Order: sequence, then structure tokens, then C-alpha cells
Amino acid sequence: MSNIGIPGLILILLVALIVFGPKKLPEIGRAFGQTLREFKKSTQELTHDEFDEEKKKELKKEIK
Repeated sequence: MSNIGIPGLILILLVALIVFGPKKLPEIGRAFGQTLREFKKSTQELTHDEFDEEKKKELKKEIK
């Protein structure tokens, strides 16, 4: 994303404004934000689950 730059980002926003219209853009932005939030939450849950499994295995090894 760093390769786009400010002029490229402005161009993308203008094209989106023309294609979707000013009334639809907030809805699209909100949906995109929710999607990113859910993806981040799922990713964190997966990493925490894997971390918990590793801890359980280590505890079982220590008990033996």
C-alpha cells in the first residue's frame, strides 16, 4: 500500500465516489471496516488457540 502514495489514493477515492455515489460510500466503508475487524478478531482467536494448545502440551510434558 505504501507504493500507492497520496495522489494514487486520492484518485482511487474519486473513482469510488463516481462509481458508487456519495450516499453509498459510507455504507461501503462501514462494511469494509466490519470485515477487517472480524478478520482481525478471527486471526487473533486462531493464534490464541494455537498458543493455548502449545501451553497444554508443555504442561503435560512437565507433569510426566
